[in-house]
Parts: sequence; C-alpha cells; structure tokens
Amino acid sequence: MRTQDMTQGHPLKLILAFSLPLMLGNAFQQLYTMVDTIVVGQGIGVAALAAVGASDWLNWLVLSLIQGMAQGFSIKMAQDFGARDEAELRRTVGGSVLLAAIVAVATAVASLACMRPVLLLMNTPEDILGTAIAYISVIFAGMPIVMAYNLAAAILRAVGDSRSPLYAMVIASLLNVALDLLFVLVFHWGVRGAALATVLAQLVAATYCLFAIRRLPMLHLSREDVRQGWKLGGLLMRLGSPMAFQNVLISIGGMIVQSVVNGFGVLFIAGFTATNKLYGLLEIAATSFGYAMVTYAGQNLGAKRYERIRRGVKSGLALGLVVAVIIGAAMLLGGRAILSLFISGTPEEVEATLAVAYRYLSIMSWFLPVLYVLHVLRSNIQGLGDTVLPMVSGMAEFAMRVLSALALPLLVGSDGIFYAEIAAWIGADVVLILSTVKHMRQIHQWEQQELSAK
Repeated sequence: MRTQDMTQGHPLKLILAFSLPLMLGNAFQQLYTMVDTIVVGQGIGVAALAAVGASDWLNWLVLSLIQGMAQGFSIKMAQDFGARDEAELRRTVGGSVLLAAIVAVATAVASLACMRPVLLLMNTPEDILGTAIAYISVIFAGMPIVMAYNLAAAILRAVGDSRSPLYAMVIASLLNVALDLLFVLVFHWGVRGAALATVLAQLVAATYCLFAIRRLPMLHLSREDVRQGWKLGGLLMRLGSPMAFQNVLISIGGMIVQSVVNGFGVLFIAGFTATNKLYGLLEIAATSFGYAMVTYAGQNLGAKRYERIRRGVKSGLALGLVVAVIIGAAMLLGGRAILSLFISGTPEEVEATLAVAYRYLSIMSWFLPVLYVLHVLRSNIQGLGDTVLPMVSGMAEFAMRVLSALALPLLVGSDGIFYAEIAAWIGADVVLILSTVKHMRQIHQWEQQELSAK
C-alpha cells in the first residue's frame, strides 16, 4: 500500500507508471465483460447476445452517472492531497461518502422504474425485450455496490494509489469468470446469471478497496470529518454533477444510436454488440491515461506547480497517440478472430454477424488517436477543477453522434451508423482543444503571478 506524490519527478514517467496498473485493471475488467459476452453468445445464443446489447447503452447511462459523480468528487481529493492538507482531505472524503450513498440509492430506484419504457422507446425488438429486462434489472439493483466500488477506487486514485484498484479488479475478474460459467452453464440461470455474476464481482472489488482505504491513516474518518464534509456538499456537487451530466448526455446519444441499430434486425444488433464489447479494449489505455491526468493535474494544481501541468499535457498526449496507434493496428490484424469468439449460430448467421462487427471495429481502429486525444485533454481540464467545459464537449459529442446516426444511414445505408461514433469524437475534440488553449493561457498567467510574488 502506498500513495504517489505526482508533484515531483518526470511527468511522462509518472503518468505512465500511474496508468500501467489501471490499464491492467481495465484489462481484467474487459476480460470479465468479454466472458459475459462469450458465455451469453455461445452458451445461450445470438438472440440473448442481442438482448444484452440492446440494454448496453441504458446500462452505461446509469453507470456513467455513478462514475461521473465519483470522479468529480475525487478532483477535490487530489487537490487536497497535492496541497498536503490531510484534514481537508478527510472532510472531502466524508462529504463524498454521504453524497454517494444518496445518489446510489436514488439512481437504483429510478433506473428500475424506468427501464422498460426506455427500452421500448429505443425500439427494442419484442422478441428480445423480456430477456433485456431480465438482464438489466439485476444490474440496476446492484447500483449501490457499483457506487461503492467506484467511489473507493476514486479515493485511492486521488492519493496516487493505482495498484489497489488493480488488485481489486484482478480478484473480481477471476471471480466473475468462475461465476459466469457456474450460473449460466451449470445452473442455467440465463442472462440473469451473467448479470448476477457481474454484481457479485463488483461487491468483492468494492470490499477490497475499502480495506485498502482503511490501511491509510490519513483517511481514517471521524464523525466530525463526516459532519464537516457535508458542508462541502455544494462544492462536490458542482464538481460531480457536470461530469455526471456529460456522461449521461453521451449515453443518451448512444441510446439513440442503438435505437437506429435496432431497426436493422437481430443479426445486425448482435454484430454491433460484439464490437461494442471490444470498445473497452480499444480505449483501455485511454481511460487509464484519463484517470492519471485527473490525479496529476489535481495534485499539481493543489501544490501550485503550474509549469508541471503544461508538461503533463504534452506527455499525456504523446503517450496517448503512440498507444492508440499500437492498439488500432492490433485490432485491425486480430480483431476478426476475437470477434468470432462472441458469435454462434448457423454458418450464415455467423458470417453476417461477423461482417457487421468487423466493419465497425475497423472504422473505429483507424480513428482511435482521435479518441485518445479526447480522454487526455478532457481529464486534464477536469483535474484543474473545471468540469463545465468538459461538459460542453460532451454536449458537442452528443450532438455529433445523434445527427450522424440519424442522417448518415439515410445517405449511405447501414454503414453510416458506424461513423456516428467517429463524428462524436471529433466534435468533442474541437471543444477540448480550444478549452485546453484557454486553460494553458490561464496557467501561464498564474506562473507569472507566482514569479512576481517572489
């Protein structure tokens, strides 16, 4: 167990060292996501795979709200840690715990109440609607557990510990694989079994992270810390709410895309779902660099090490672009073989589904550097305490995704839906590049003020 001070040392090495455990953790998380998909696709069938895919964006909408709140709360934690203010750090954590509990319960209740009408609104085919509801209802019931894991992991990352979330995810991933096989193939619980395996794995991950937090003396909370932390609720909500709203907007855009996809039939849905399950592999390093940038920028802002923030942005972009090219090339070369693991059925069904899946994967792989720029720049701005401009980038992403999804299929056929994601990335990048220029100018002014004060 250790924390990491990111206000000292070479930015590129720090960002890479912090990101590597997160990448491994994400890899294991993707492992159990892929196992879910393989077990459902091979063990239950293409219709079940399509049902899980039809609920993917609704699932992501709720999950992204949870993740946005937790990550928003962690921005102030990173700044408190960078400023060496342990008392304020404990108050921030105390307030975050209370707010997270309220958000988690409210989210679970609301999502369970709304899931059926939303799936119907998304044009989910009648023959897979019941299966989709069976899967997503178990996931939504476990949202308080999901919040517990995300908040605990965010606290650890804020103080520079990226290893404990890795260990938690490794243990949870292995457990999820075992439970998937047991619940689906042995007990024959269908998609409910796959969902239950995921929730139980998250419970184990959350428990591990909570024990890791307890081993950090600086995070031993008193009742006074929690009481005082509640007074920070307004500030924490101002940090978390724009990030949650940004994620929800992105998810709603994805749901609109899914509603268009649902009009192309079950085999097209299954192929689209298979590639979406690899989406996590495509951005596996991007999200890790993003978490690293939030912590790096937040700590250095708290320590008033302004020159390091500018160097960190350059280092993050360099790492992101190199890794994006490597992952994109790997998917172009081996993606078809990986996708075939998810698909079963008659030879005609497999070929049709695989053609859809690989076409979509190829397009995303070519444009992957655009996605990595998005993650690095957005997370750096968030780490500086500005969650509004990233939210604006989310609005641009939403607009480009929806407009492209609705217009392109009319112009070029079903292939047009594959470019909606690329258009969304480009729209967000335009806003984020302009926002980064604005913030770098502000940081330069702060540097000059610091020099003048000396």
